Amino acid sequence: MDNWDEFLAPYKQAVEELKVKLRGIRKQFAIEDDRSPIEFVTGRVKPVPSILDKMNTKKIQMDRIHCDIQDIAGLRMMCQFVDDIKNVVAILRKRNDFKIIEEKDYISHKKPSGYRSYHMVIEYPVQTIYGEKKLLAEIQIRTLAMNFWATIEHSLNYKYNGDFPEEIQTRLQRAAEAAFRLDEEMSLIREEIQEAQLFFTKKKE
Repeated sequence: MDNWDEFLAPYKQAVEELKVKLRGIRKQFAIEDDRSPIEFVTGRVKPVPSILDKMNTKKIQMDRIHCDIQDIAGLRMMCQFVDDIKNVVAILRKRNDFKIIEEKDYISHKKPSGYRSYHMVIEYPVQTIYGEKKLLAEIQIRTLAMNFWATIEHSLNYKYNGDFPEEIQTRLQRAAEAAFRLDEEMSLIREEIQEAQLFFTKKKE
């Protein structure tokens, strides 16, 4: 790759545009005085060293990275409750400003590591001075508890380069189950939590 800045520029544009659009969903709920299933949205473009690591690990050729690496542009949508994820997925499926290429349900079918999240790979059209450019982007939808676990696991993955000691792996799996049980328990008292949050918001206003 001769010029990474030039290659990544449309991905950066896609992330910024998608952050505005996805955050706009939350704002629309607020305008309707309705509770949003989205807590917050973040986004990033994968750093060049991470792209190169993935290329080496998966034996991806340079001329194939635009189609074989689906998460160069990445968005994360955080939810309070597991049921909120289903609602967000339903909302995204109705949109016509991008095309859903693939969906991966790692909540119903968790990874062996314990990882849980809902992934959508989309094709998003970016308007450039040279015309329209369609890029792949990945949207991850997860609860706050799932995100906490995934963030810790990601950090440890860098330390151990994916080869976790058995004890660490076991503890991570236990922690993943604990996080999911937390989500389940919170779902059982969801109405009480939402009433308390609504009361606090009105009192604050």
